Amino acid sequence: MAKQKFYAGTKLRELRRKVDLTQREFSERLEVSLPYLNQMENNNRPVSAAVILALADVFGFDVTELVSGDNARLVSDMREAATDPIFGADAPHLADIRMAANNAPGLARAFLQLHRAYRETHERLASLDEALGRADSRLQSSPWEEVRDFFHYCDNYIDAVDRAAERFAGDAKGSIHAHAIARLEAYGVTLRRSGDPALRSYEPESKILTLSAHLPEPTATFQLLIQLALLTQNDLLDATLDFAKFHSPAARDIAKLGLANYYAGASLMPYGTFLTAAQDLRHDLEQLAGKFGASIEQVAHRLSTLQRSGQKGLPFFFVRVDQAGTITKRHSATSLQFARFGGACPLWNVHRAFETPGQFLRQMAETPDGKRYFCLARDVSKSGGAWGAPVRRYAIGLGCEMRHAGSLVYADGLDTSANAQVEPIGISCRICERRNCHQRSVPPLERNLQVDPDLRGILPYQVG
Repeated sequence: MAKQKFYAGTKLRELRRKVDLTQREFSERLEVSLPYLNQMENNNRPVSAAVILALADVFGFDVTELVSGDNARLVSDMREAATDPIFGADAPHLADIRMAANNAPGLARAFLQLHRAYRETHERLASLDEALGRADSRLQSSPWEEVRDFFHYCDNYIDAVDRAAERFAGDAKGSIHAHAIARLEAYGVTLRRSGDPALRSYEPESKILTLSAHLPEPTATFQLLIQLALLTQNDLLDATLDFAKFHSPAARDIAKLGLANYYAGASLMPYGTFLTAAQDLRHDLEQLAGKFGASIEQVAHRLSTLQRSGQKGLPFFFVRVDQAGTITKRHSATSLQFARFGGACPLWNVHRAFETPGQFLRQMAETPDGKRYFCLARDVSKSGGAWGAPVRRYAIGLGCEMRHAGSLVYADGLDTSANAQVEPIGISCRICERRNCHQRSVPPLERNLQVDPDLRGILPYQVG
């Protein structure tokens, strides 16, 4: 088998700029010629093993950073955008998309931003009655999408916030719940419990923090930690937000709350301790939830954030869907990327989780590119806290590449090499390449369709 060549020009340039060296200075430190370095930075030549070793030895770089998932995410996002009918026959080929993502990631992100602006404009025109006369009709991403992309391209790991939370947790003498209350009281905050429907309410003037009396212990602790982050880590959160350069105040406000949530999760499950426990317990979500006083959803989400340089956990994807199949949370540290628009593949086991409440579902799945994943799914419910109050129901999905399945307790008893047990899944119907899928809802946008009135197969058309 031929050895796969490794190209990482963009990352190599970023590393050089990080240490503030010219190409000549950088090449001398790596003991390679200037032309050779230039060719590697422009992806005209692969990065050699000697250079990789020199990066680790001379600069102390974590060489795993050279293969971060940014390019895979960009390729997936651009490929989906390119299926828009507006491009028609001029849609870029996959090879061109990959070249753009590898060699010009800034241009690729600008392309995605431009396409999002077009989509939003198109949607506003389609609902003109709502758009006319509105002062906020702007050609830019919605605040929610801005924040989603911020975490998406940060690999869902914010180092400064994560380490601050870990230090806070390390100072706890007893439970993190009691530690959070004590720290809030030190800031003059008075804690109250109420039967009001609001989960958390804070009055800055009186410094009264009110939590719903109906909250289960993990949720109550999480809300305490969110408020603590907003009060004690404001400068850190603002500095992180300044770096993000959001386009609207609304996006900044949403992201600040998102960072506070991140701090809460990282405090409840501090990085080093949680990573060790996850490895020791073979990623048993229920045992981890009991050990750290967290919910199963909180544990699953935290597992997807373990991407600290030099101390990475397993690369997981994490997703949460509602009963309509809409993705409400998503992140992938794997090569599997989720559709940015529309629902997820109906063949994915996360949709079946609603049928088996309280149980974990296992699935060995294969995407059209031939990669295989071990997928877990389970339903989660959020009670309204009173009789007649609505119950919010979701399903969460957690998974990793099949080669990591042995590190999960859930894979015990399964033959992960059995081809017959592998189920085909896709990203979304409109970009899926499978021709005879019995669950296809819409034709793929990038393929020609053939309709034969004398032939009716699984689908009413044939995909060319």
